[in-house]
Amino acid sequence: MGKKIFKNLDEQITILKDRGLVINDIEKAKNILLKENYFFLNGYRHLFIKSPKDNNFIPGTTFEELYAMFVFDRRVRNIFFKNLLIIENNIKSLISYQLSKKYGFKEKDYLNANNFSKDSMKIRQVHDVLNKVKRQIRVNGKQHTATMHYITNYGYIPLWILVKVLSFGIVSELYDILDDSDKIDIANIYKIDTETLTIYLSILSNYRNLCAHEDILYDHKTQKQIPNCKYHQMLNIESTDGEYIYGKNDLFSVVIIMKYLLTDNEFRDFMNEICYEIDILEGKTNILPINNFLNKIGFPDNFRDILDMD
Repeated sequence: MGKKIFKNLDEQITILKDRGLVINDIEKAKNILLKENYFFLNGYRHLFIKSPKDNNFIPGTTFEELYAMFVFDRRVRNIFFKNLLIIENNIKSLISYQLSKKYGFKEKDYLNANNFSKDSMKIRQVHDVLNKVKRQIRVNGKQHTATMHYITNYGYIPLWILVKVLSFGIVSELYDILDDSDKIDIANIYKIDTETLTIYLSILSNYRNLCAHEDILYDHKTQKQIPNCKYHQMLNIESTDGEYIYGKNDLFSVVIIMKYLLTDNEFRDFMNEICYEIDILEGKTNILPINNFLNKIGFPDNFRDILDMD
C-alpha cells in the first residue's frame, strides 16, 4: 500500500477534478479546502461516486454539492448534539435524584456497591463502573468549581453535583448497574422498559461522542440496535428477513429515541430544525435525489410523519 503524503491545495483540486468533480470556482474551492480540511470534505464523496468499484464522481457532480453535504452534516450534527445534551442533563438529574433520595447524599452512601444490581453476572461490572466514578472524583473533583466548593467546605460531593463531571458514557453505564427498582422508577418516567432505556442510553452516548468530536454523522451505524417499536410499524418501514431496514442502528434510530426521551415541544423543535436543513439541502443538490440521500442515512420517505404520532 502506497504512503499517504501531503498534497497542497492545487494538488487536492487536481485529484478532485481528475475524478470527475466539476469545480466552477477554483479559488473559492481552495479557500474551503484550506479551512475545512480536504480529508473531512472528501469523506462525503461516497454519496456521489458511480459505484463502490468506481471511485469517480457521477457526471455533473459539482464541488458546491459536495460542500453542501458537508455543511448539512455539520448543521444536523449540531442540532442532534444540543438535544443530546438536553437528554444527558435529564438522565443525570433523574439518577442523582433517585439515588440521593434513597441512599443519601455522601459518596460513601450513594456509591455503596450494596445499593446496585444484585445480578451475579454484573458483580464485576458494578465494581468497574463505581471505580470509574470514584476515579472521576479524584481526577476532576478539584478542577471543577462546584465539586471543589463541596470538597473544601463540606468534605463530600453530593451526587447532583458530581454528575456534572461525569461523562454521558459513565452515566449510561451507571444506569445499567442500578438496582432493578431504581431502573424501573426512572424508565417509567419515559414510559419504556429498563432494557430499552439501557440500550437507548448506550446508543446516545455513542452519538454524543461522535457529535462532540465533529465526526461524520450521516452514515454512522452503531453495533447495538434499538428494539422494534410502534413507530417502525406506524411508519410502515420496510423490513428484510423480519428486520426493519431503517431506524434500528442508524441516524433515524436516534430520532426515534428522541421521540421517547424529549418532551413533545422539544421534539417538535428538534424535528422542525432537521426538516429545515433537509429542505435547504434539497435545493442545493441536483445529482443526488433527496429521497435517495435520506434512505442512505436511514430516514424513510415519510419520516416527517413521526412528528404527529403519539
